[in-house]
Amino acid sequence: MDVTAIGERIAKRIARAGLCSRREAERLVAEGRVAVDGVRVDTPALRVGPHQRIEVDGVPLPPVEPPRLFRFHKPRGVVVSTRDPGGRPTIYDLLPRRLPRLMPVGRLDIASEGLLLLTNDGELKRRLELPATGWIRRYRVRAFGRVDPERLAELARGVEIDGVRYGPIRVRLDTEGGTRANRWYTVTLREGRNREVRRVFEHLGLRVNRLVRVAYGPFQLGGLPKRALAEVPGKVMREQLGHLLPAPPAETRRHRRGGAV
Repeated sequence: MDVTAIGERIAKRIARAGLCSRREAERLVAEGRVAVDGVRVDTPALRVGPHQRIEVDGVPLPPVEPPRLFRFHKPRGVVVSTRDPGGRPTIYDLLPRRLPRLMPVGRLDIASEGLLLLTNDGELKRRLELPATGWIRRYRVRAFGRVDPERLAELARGVEIDGVRYGPIRVRLDTEGGTRANRWYTVTLREGRNREVRRVFEHLGLRVNRLVRVAYGPFQLGGLPKRALAEVPGKVMREQLGHLLPAPPAETRRHRRGGAV
């Protein structure tokens, strides 16, 4: 097969079909689990056309559907994973069965709650998670303890904890209390590393006992009830995402214009 042929990379096509992320698709190719037109693929650089037969573990790849995006209000105690070895509930236990396979954009740990974006398109997921996208994540955080306001202000320059460098974080104290009372904070950041907010607060001597994500980029939690799922209308997706939305394969675009395939 000619890897320079017009088309899109096999891993990208698999991700676009919603089977998994592009990185996971590359792993499937490396493990020899992907075939195109009956021939096992050995490179994720292979380009495929819209009419070629793609199989993963012997099962035909579903056709690429238009990208869809959903807002989900994740409750505490639920794992953002397809399955949990410990038997804890996952977000997929709460989602309606009639929907296509949805993938989370970013993560929330089991003790966190709030806005989680879900999409059926692995390529869109990848683009929304890229640090270069620079989307702001906003959280409401309740923490026990007291900290000097100057230390909070210093977080805007970034902070290093146990050899890990975290980017700028803006923290605003929303409520006052007694000497050791719980206080609410609004936290804004762009990177969203694993347990970043909790680790930074622990570094300041604060113990987080509630963490709610209220915004991811232009999308807000708003009044969405816990466990509820709401699809983002196509018009809103186009307005808010613009160039981040994956374009259809080149062959498909030419076919729609009546050109040669």
